[in-house]
Amino acid sequence: MRDKAVLEGGPGDLPGRMVDAPSSGEDLKIPFRGGYEHYRPTARVQDGPLGSLRVFEWWERTEIAE
Repeated sequence: MRDKAVLEGGPGDLPGRMVDAPSSGEDLKIPFRGGYEHYRPTARVQDGPLGSLRVFEWWERTEIAE
């Protein structure tokens, strides 16, 4: 089973706030509504049913070039 991460911030209607976490601690880029939501890893963790999950914080949105 892959490690999971929790997404914090960004669009309120973004589905799936729990995602597969990169093993190297790199940024996450989530495709959403014709663009990408970018999340950076933090030093924080959130406890839940799957244990302690790393928290990734939203920091910007970029548009997909057409």
